[in-house]
Amino acid sequence: MPTRARPAASTATEVIEPDERRNYMSGLQFSEALSWRAGKPIPVADLLRRLQALSKEMRDMEQDENEKGTFTKVARELASSNLLGHKDKGIRAWTACCLVDILRLCAPDAPYTGPQLKDIFTMLIMTILPALSDPSNAYNNQHVYVLQSLAQVKSIVLLTDLPSHEALLHHLFTTFFDILSGSSKSSTGEQLSKNVEFNMAAILVVLVDECLSLPPEVVDIIIAQFLRTDPRTVRMIPGKNKKTEVPLKPDEKQSTLALRELPPAYVMAKTICVSCPEKMARYVSQYFGDVIMDASAPSVATTARRDRSRRKDSEDLDDMDGNTCNGPAEEDLKELNKAHRLLRELWRASPAVLQNVVPQLEAELSAESVQLRLLATETFGDIISGIGAAGPPPSPVLDPAAYPPITSSDSPELPQTVNLLTTPLSPQPFPHVHSHAYSSFLGRKQDKSYLIRAAWTTGIGRILATSAGGVGLSQHDESRLIDDLARMLGDSDERVRLAAVKVIGQFRYRDIMVKLGSSGGIDQAGSVLANLAERVKDRKPAVRGEAMRLLARIWGVSSGEIAAGDEQVIAIIGSAPSKILNSYYANDLEVNLLMDRVVFEQLLPLSYPPSKAKAPKPPNGNIHKVKDGQSRIDSGGETLDTDKIRTQRILVLSKYLDEKAKKVLFMIQTRQVSLGKYVSLYLQCCEEYNAGIMDKDEAPIKEKMSKLITGMAKLFPDSSKVTADLWKFAQMHDRRGYQLIRFSMAPESDYRTVCKALKEFTKRIETSTSAYAGLMDTLTPLLYRSSILLHNKSHVPAIMAYSTTDENSLAAPAHELLREISTHTPEVLKAHIKEICRLVEEEAPTAQKSNSLSAVDSLKACAAFASRFSDDLPNDRKFEQTMIAFALHGSPPEAAKYAVAIIMASSAKKEMIAKDLTSACVKDFTYGKDGFLARLASLSQLWLLAPDYVDENSDAIIDIAIKQVLLKTKSRRDNSDEYAWSDEVDAECTAKCWAIKILVNRLRSHPTASTLAEVAKPIHKILSTLITKEGELTDDGLTPGNCRTRLRLVAARSCLKLCLKKSHESLLSAIEFNQLAQVSQDSIFEVRASFLQRLRKYLATGKLAVRFYAIPFLAAFEPDSKLKADVSTWIRNRATYFSNLNGQESSASKVDPTPMKSRASVVFELTFARLLSLLAHHPDYSPSPEDLTDFARYIIFYLQNVASEENLSLVYHCAQKVKACRDAISASTPIADPKDMATMFDDNLYHLSDLAQLTIRRYEEALGWTMQTLPSNAKLSLPHTLFREIKDHAEAMGIAEKNFVPEGVAEEVNDLVKRSLKKERSGGVNGIGRKRRSEGGDGDDRKSKKAKADKRLWTRKATYAIAKPVKTPKRARGKVNEDDWDKESRREAEMHDSERRRSGRVRAVGEKAYAERDDEEDDQEMEELDRESDRESDESAGTQHDGEDVQVGKEVFKSQGESGGDDTKKILGEVEKSLGPDTNRQAIQKRGKGRQASQSTTNVKMKNSGESVPNGRATRSRVKSEALGSKEAEKDDDGDLSDPPDSN
Repeated sequence: MPTRARPAASTATEVIEPDERRNYMSGLQFSEALSWRAGKPIPVADLLRRLQALSKEMRDMEQDENEKGTFTKVARELASSNLLGHKDKGIRAWTACCLVDILRLCAPDAPYTGPQLKDIFTMLIMTILPALSDPSNAYNNQHVYVLQSLAQVKSIVLLTDLPSHEALLHHLFTTFFDILSGSSKSSTGEQLSKNVEFNMAAILVVLVDECLSLPPEVVDIIIAQFLRTDPRTVRMIPGKNKKTEVPLKPDEKQSTLALRELPPAYVMAKTICVSCPEKMARYVSQYFGDVIMDASAPSVATTARRDRSRRKDSEDLDDMDGNTCNGPAEEDLKELNKAHRLLRELWRASPAVLQNVVPQLEAELSAESVQLRLLATETFGDIISGIGAAGPPPSPVLDPAAYPPITSSDSPELPQTVNLLTTPLSPQPFPHVHSHAYSSFLGRKQDKSYLIRAAWTTGIGRILATSAGGVGLSQHDESRLIDDLARMLGDSDERVRLAAVKVIGQFRYRDIMVKLGSSGGIDQAGSVLANLAERVKDRKPAVRGEAMRLLARIWGVSSGEIAAGDEQVIAIIGSAPSKILNSYYANDLEVNLLMDRVVFEQLLPLSYPPSKAKAPKPPNGNIHKVKDGQSRIDSGGETLDTDKIRTQRILVLSKYLDEKAKKVLFMIQTRQVSLGKYVSLYLQCCEEYNAGIMDKDEAPIKEKMSKLITGMAKLFPDSSKVTADLWKFAQMHDRRGYQLIRFSMAPESDYRTVCKALKEFTKRIETSTSAYAGLMDTLTPLLYRSSILLHNKSHVPAIMAYSTTDENSLAAPAHELLREISTHTPEVLKAHIKEICRLVEEEAPTAQKSNSLSAVDSLKACAAFASRFSDDLPNDRKFEQTMIAFALHGSPPEAAKYAVAIIMASSAKKEMIAKDLTSACVKDFTYGKDGFLARLASLSQLWLLAPDYVDENSDAIIDIAIKQVLLKTKSRRDNSDEYAWSDEVDAECTAKCWAIKILVNRLRSHPTASTLAEVAKPIHKILSTLITKEGELTDDGLTPGNCRTRLRLVAARSCLKLCLKKSHESLLSAIEFNQLAQVSQDSIFEVRASFLQRLRKYLATGKLAVRFYAIPFLAAFEPDSKLKADVSTWIRNRATYFSNLNGQESSASKVDPTPMKSRASVVFELTFARLLSLLAHHPDYSPSPEDLTDFARYIIFYLQNVASEENLSLVYHCAQKVKACRDAISASTPIADPKDMATMFDDNLYHLSDLAQLTIRRYEEALGWTMQTLPSNAKLSLPHTLFREIKDHAEAMGIAEKNFVPEGVAEEVNDLVKRSLKKERSGGVNGIGRKRRSEGGDGDDRKSKKAKADKRLWTRKATYAIAKPVKTPKRARGKVNEDDWDKESRREAEMHDSERRRSGRVRAVGEKAYAERDDEEDDQEMEELDRESDRESDESAGTQHDGEDVQVGKEVFKSQGESGGDDTKKILGEVEKSLGPDTNRQAIQKRGKGRQASQSTTNVKMKNSGESVPNGRATRSRVKSEALGSKEAEKDDDGDLSDPPDSN
């Protein structure tokens, strides 16, 4: 039907008579009366018939084809009050139909006056149109016709010309929106047709477009419809004040907020905004401005209430923001929140209406009020992201237990139900349309309030996750936002960091890999994922926990692609588990607890893979149960083995771990063995406790229970809560629960049994009426730590399969895991040991065929198993012959070592086999012949495990070890072959190492204590020669440099191994001990790192004498910051351990603690005297002021790691006590004229004693401590092997009163102490005690400055000459700064090479910076790991290892050395004579005075004559640079249970 121009109301001044003749145009034929006189109404039926006839006639008429004058009478009658107000609904409905037809046919001039039109529209709006809400109404067709006519003809615009039309307009808008919202409809529930919705929208659009100005109430109604998508919508339309608030009826289609289409009322409001953008933009801008104005100008009546609200919320605001007093009140803030939520939805619906609002919103970003800035920041973030009032979409589920795992190449995962309200949608690219506002929004990242920065971080994360509402971002914008997100992960405020972590969790896995991964992987500093990994070590528990769980989930989802070898995914997220597991070294119980849960809930979920895994399977695939009860999925003849899938996950996890993280992973299961014993004892005590009802022994049972609970509670951060929970669990007396826990810890349980036990136990506790809700928070981590989850017998077949097939390149981690299982939980292998032995038999080598490398790991597993379950190994001839073949031809030689261990542990004919094997190894031995290394390894083990059967061939063995191996040098070194480290180990070097082990094992297995010293002396000389001459043993000095480093390391570690026995340790003289200590300062990083690692390992197990605790303090000059930090952390942990012993001993004895601590608890305090003696005999020592200042660094290093305000007095007393003694080492040295040497070392002690006292006092003053007074009964005795008394009282008094510290040293020491403490507080070398100024990116400048300062390394000069005291000019007192380090570094850099003090461990100045470090290593549980794994050193345990494979670094120090002047052939001759089968042979005659004594005598003579001393490292002409990234020497095989047992 044609549209018409805007009609106007007629003045109706002309009266047309009924009998007037019509023109030639046809007109209305209806002639019946529709009005009546008062008292004579027309019957309803007749009136209905007439109205229907009239309506039918006019409905068929067209505009401009009829004489308009013919409608005058009918129009007048239809507008009468009788019809408009008729009580019958039908009459009113048909009258409305006729009226709209009159308006249509008479357009554009309506035949009504203004009052008549008002009456007509009042009837239509108040009666007819509201009836549309009931589609079941009998006159619904008439109602729809009226609506359609008003929309199509646009006759509704006549309403806008009526005076006071606002009320009708308001009612019309209200009615239409209520109808579409479904708030008023018939009981039948019949839905409105889409045609009705369309016509309603058309009518409202016309009204908005034609009205000069909409009433504010109508604007409120339109805008309020957009809040129908907001689940937080209140029941009121937000007006500009409380009086204008209008009830908002809920939209039934919006009730579930999971819509597939938008609510009709919302769509109609959106249609209005889209159709009239300019007018609606003006109305929306005015509305938003009024809301802001009302909030900014509160009434006086609400001021007091507002002030109270501000005071309440002020704690949540940034302390730096001083303008919080200008913020809106709580009521106004609610209105502002509603208005800003409306803006979000308006942008999604019609961005054009916000063209005037965006500048207003941008102005809010600079408002003084924090609340306004916060609202604006949140709103901008959501608008750009296309997020509406319904909020962001639900976070994607990153399920690490899902199978098969998704891949980054998959199509974006969509939820099962699409909710249009929460689906991000932005019709326009906001950064381009409103670029200035977008720039202002980006500037909020530097807001002073953490609230704004946190909201901004969430906003940019959503922008990235939603691709700016689906319209996409430019590459520049996306890169900028990713970089900003990375920086916010390091914000100084924890809440901002937490917001950054949480928003990353809203990314889909594909977006994490593609978008966030584009900035770099987890190992690339500064990338999003790298900064996320740093938050794993965050100091705030909330940030730390969220980051660790998120990082683990991401890795869990990506594990499938990592297993498939996707290089991109591996580079992006592959090392995430290392970051998580390395947090263990923070030595924080809360972190450890969190890590346990993350490992077994995200990295290796217990439910992975699900029993009903949605694995890739053909349409005909079936799920069935196999024999072991595991779920397998049939895929066309192939089965999906859940055990294999889970094992693959474990191996993939292990494959990409770094060494430190791998230790933690293996520690987790190693800890299970020890903790499982405690839990078993606890369960036993619970049964005896019997819920507190005991017939006898009540006190002992409670005491035992209390000790166990107290011990286990110390493993948790909240020990008091854990203690209470364990007592409550014991009170429950759940016998079924006890059995379930035992199932989870039993090595015989398969994985499915363990998981079912844990699941049932959890369900029992959660449903128990006697248990409270928080009990599982304690029991769950305890069960994780004690259950067999990793080293489970269900995993062994898959591990063996991977080790042989190398599927997915997992052979190496499979071998490693198999070794760990055999070492710590060999019980798990019982069901599979025969299969392992069968695989070994298949790999049996011969003279023509070598075995595979995988056979070595299988042999090691068998050897570890045989040490505890020898009866379960095969005892048939084939297996014995296989072991003999490996002993003679195994490659590498470790295979022969393990084969001998298996034979001696399990064979019933081990005596005969040992003799035959020894003869076979010795017979026709030829150096360099195939298999000669295996024979050396076998002889080494045989002499250790079966000395009685080897003695008859001892002469031949010694001849092989010494003459054919040690003294034979095939590859001669040239002038360029310096003392260095190499990755490659040739056969010659390997043979020499095994030869040393043969001699050492001969000594270790020596059965007679009376002749031990006689036999040990020549061996000690060999080891001492190798140590002092840097691995050189031959007179010609032609041993290759790369071999010498290994020989020196093997000799040093052999000395440590021998000292594990007290009988052997007593034979190590003080001079030899000092020589051994110098290995910790070897010029090669790999040598000193491996030596210190072995030393710390043995000390942690308590198997070395306490004097060895002095050696780690020589790391004060360690140039590798990581190694130094590791040693420092280890010292602190051990010091804490010993200091805690005093309280435990006092508690155990139930007596008051004595004033003086027990000697066991002050090990490190008493070690200080030993350290001073060690320093007094240090080859670099001289009493010059400069060198004394350098040596003060050893003392400061000691104080930083050991001293506390409580023990400082004892350390000071030790320093004083040293000055009251003489040196006992020099006095016991057998030289011609010991007087000069004794006097020299006495003076060294006195210098160091005074220096130590001075340093301690300065250290005390710098920290503000108060040194406590020692108890009167405290007695301190120094080691008699190092110190002897001064018997002359006058001489002692003279020494005590004399100050041996040269002038000027005190000033230097004072400055040195201050600088050291300053570096420690700021992170320094050790990274301990560092205070964080910023968690991340704001400290780039500080980091660069610090790295520059840390590159200045201290170097030491080499000289033995005792220089005369030199007066040093006093340094001006004042502020100590880093420039002091520059001056001293430059001064030493200018010195001649010959004047440098090196001690073989210093590198070129500035070669490596000291890196900050947050982790702490070797805590108490890692020490427990070492104790479990190092069974070789346990004299009574039964398994010993001798193989010491050394890893090789990539770069080396280069240094020159001297061969020395010892008669090597004489020493070797003594060894050859003394190591025969007859242990009662005559004692070896003493020849010479030994290298140390002769060299010391030579040194004294040369010093007296003024000559320089030719002493090893101290006289090398120059120091070569060392590789900063070289690998640490491999942990030795002593920790493996494959070593054979000792013979005590």
